[in-house]
Order: sequence, then structure tokens, then C-alpha cells
Amino acid sequence: MSSLARETRFMSAIEQARLVREKKASPSELLEATIERYNEYNPHINAVNIVWLEHARELAKKADGMQSDAPFHGVPTLFKDLGLLYAGQRLSQGNKAVKALNYVPQETSELAARFVAAGLIPFGRTNSCEWGSLPVTEPEAWGPTRNPHDLSRTCGGSSGGAGAAVAAGIVSVAHASDGGGSIRIPASCNGLVGLKPSRGRVSLAPLGDEAGFSVHFAVTHTVADTAAMLDAVHGSGIGDGVVAPPPSRPFIQEIGADAGSLRIGLLDHDPLGMHVDTECRDAVRATATLLESLGHRVDESYPSALADASFPPRFGAMWATVQAVSRDSLSALLGRPATSEDIEAVNWAQAEYAARSSAVDYAKSVAASAMFRRALAQWWHDGYDLLLTPTLARIPFPVGSFTNDPNDPLKPSKLAGQWVRFTSQFNMSGQPAISLPLARTATGLPIGVQLVAAYGRDDLLLRVASQLEAAAPWKAFTTTALD
Repeated sequence: MSSLARETRFMSAIEQARLVREKKASPSELLEATIERYNEYNPHINAVNIVWLEHARELAKKADGMQSDAPFHGVPTLFKDLGLLYAGQRLSQGNKAVKALNYVPQETSELAARFVAAGLIPFGRTNSCEWGSLPVTEPEAWGPTRNPHDLSRTCGGSSGGAGAAVAAGIVSVAHASDGGGSIRIPASCNGLVGLKPSRGRVSLAPLGDEAGFSVHFAVTHTVADTAAMLDAVHGSGIGDGVVAPPPSRPFIQEIGADAGSLRIGLLDHDPLGMHVDTECRDAVRATATLLESLGHRVDESYPSALADASFPPRFGAMWATVQAVSRDSLSALLGRPATSEDIEAVNWAQAEYAARSSAVDYAKSVAASAMFRRALAQWWHDGYDLLLTPTLARIPFPVGSFTNDPNDPLKPSKLAGQWVRFTSQFNMSGQPAISLPLARTATGLPIGVQLVAAYGRDDLLLRVASQLEAAAPWKAFTTTALD
């Protein structure tokens, strides 16, 4: 491996862009160094499933001779193989039928265009579970992605390929999306920073609905990269249905800014009684102590709505509807009715469940979710600034734990419900939440802790996250099982 490939492996995106600005490396040189790392590490982890190297080389060559103020000029990146359209380049949505079809979009998502406008050079896609339906990345279409810190363990999902690619040091930043935790889950599993922005902070144009569960953004190694990336891509697109309140200043200015003394609630257990691993609880307790040492007030409090037992089945019913819509979209793409041979068993079962429900059932779930959102928001309105929780209830599972079971097709979804206890609530509420890599297991697996702010307060999350990063740096996570 070249010296530049080694030198830039865990270099932040901001630092890589600085190399280009100072003419210490060209965009083409950075790309070739990245491709070296892709060739070296990807065979072990299967994080990147589609590449377009010649297209990326053309972009880099154009960037070589260009003076640009773009914040990430010349920095290589990867797009998730789900949802983000990029004209002329393949997309499979993690589905075997779409993979076989060699589907190539003819338009570009607003966010993809903003990534490129920010100077980033995409060279491929990262593996995702089919339609983003599970918190692991083991699609039948492409095979499992493995955790760079322990190849026997999951990297999380559905943005698991993105998380593994950044954790392995292939790229410094990768596109990710989050419909029930899918940015924060792989961030926790892989030792990364994973921000789910406020609903409507990042446009989903032209095809997405900002009023839904899902948001798109990225995973990174540093809070500064996350803030700078948010500055580069936030803002409304044409026809957006939800637009988050604009920040009072650039997000990058939150890095190192005084956070004052905040009132932070602590939740280290599942209010509905599900098991939470001791390591995950200990990570939250240790973070609470660290926050107190930084001048914040932490007490054991959380929104009472989190103890609402009707939330999980309500979210599950609405999630199943997403799978039914995905099945219909697949049928339209294939030009024939999709069959159970085209779709993984868990998603077929979810779609069948939704098909048996009525429009009235769905409308009732939407109305109930609005009441849940208001009940959650009340806790912040009543005086709390942040909520501190584990990101996940358990440490990363062994690869294969979520494999489709024809005798129990919903088994992967049931297991997901036991693991993902602290993330999907904030997809329903639209609040910003961030996972930070503040702990490890005894064997070296990363453990993330989650901070949640009131709607629109992405700035406060970044401010406190940068404070924690300065107090307890997580650079140690740049040593992996691949070394």
C-alpha cells in the first residue's frame, strides 16, 4: 500500500480537503489511495458492493485542475445502495431482483447533487439490507457485511456498509440513511459518529417524503466532519413537505462552542422491560459522569411516552406498510407482479401483513403517532435539554443471527425489536439524535451512546458531542481487526 493510502486512511474529510487545498495531494491521488484501501480491505468486510471507478476517475481528473471553494473538494466518498439516486450508476436497493435487472437511475437525488457540489467524489455504493428493513446488513442479494472490529460480528444496518467502510478506513465519510435507527445503529457497532438530523433538515427530493420516518445524511469519524457535512447539504429542496428551522449560525461553529450547563435526562434501561446488556448500561452511566464533570446536570428522567407499550406495534404496522409500498414499486420496476422469489421472506411477510390492513387502520396509526410525537416533545418543553440513552440494547450480534427463516419469516423483525429499543421513537418524532463511540466491550467492540435533542436543535447536539469528543477522544477506534 502506498504511503498516501496509509497516511490518509483515518484522516478526517476536513483534513483530506486541506491536503488538496494546500496542493499536498491531488483529488486523483486521493482517489487512487482510496481505491487501494478498497482493494485491500473490502474483500474481508464486503462493505462496498457496487463501484464506478472510471466515472470517479473522470470526476477526480476534472477536479485536479480546478480551483474550488467547495468544503470537501477532492475527497472520495460512497453512496448507500438504498434510496439515493445517482444518474447513470447502478442501484439495487439491496434486492436480488433489482440486482439481476442491473437497474440504472436516470436522475439524481437532491442530496447526491449536494454531495457532489460539496466537492466529494463518489466511487461506488455501500451494502444495505433489502429496502433498509433490518438493523443488520446481510442481504441475500450481496451477502453479509462484517464489522471491521470483529469480523464475526454484524456491522449493524441498514447503513452497515457505510459504517464498515468508514470504520475500516476506506473512506472518511459515507452517505447513510435512517428510518428506524439506520445511521445510529451502524455508528454504534463500528465506533463512529452518526447523526440523524431533524426531520426536514436534509431534502429528500425528488422522490422522498420528509414527513416520513426516514432521513438521509452520513457517518463519519469526527464531530467536526459531521458538522461541516451538515453545513454542506442541509436546506430544503423543491416541494419539500417539511422544512426544519434554519440554524442561527453554521453548524461547524458549534464545534468547541460553550454549551453552558445543560439539564440532561438519563435513561439506562428499557422502560418496557426488555433486556439491556450491562456493557450498554455502563457506557451510559460513564457518559453521565463525564457530562457532570463538564458542568452539566444529569438526573434519571425520561419522557413518559417512552413507556407507552402501544408504540412498538404501532411503529411496526407503519413500517410494514413501507415494505408493501416497496413491493409495489418493485412490481412496477420489473414490469410484472413481484413474487416471493423476488423478495426476502421477512419483507414479503411484512408486506403481506400490511396488505391485510385497511386504510382506516393506517390512518389510525398516523393519528396515534402524532399524539406520541407531542407527548415526547412535552418532556423537552418542560425543561430538559437532552436525553442520554444507550444507542442499542445489546452489543453487536454474530453475523447470521438475522438470517431469514422460512418457518418463522418474521423472526428477524422480532429479534430487531429486542435490539433496537432506543432509536425508532425519534424517527417517529422527527427529533435529532446522535450516536457517539464513547465505550468498548472487554473484547474491543465499540459501544455507542445516544443523545437526543428537541426538534430543530441539531446545533445543540453537535455542541455537546464536540465537548464529549474533546474530553474523551475516540481515536482508538482507528485500530481494527483488519490490522
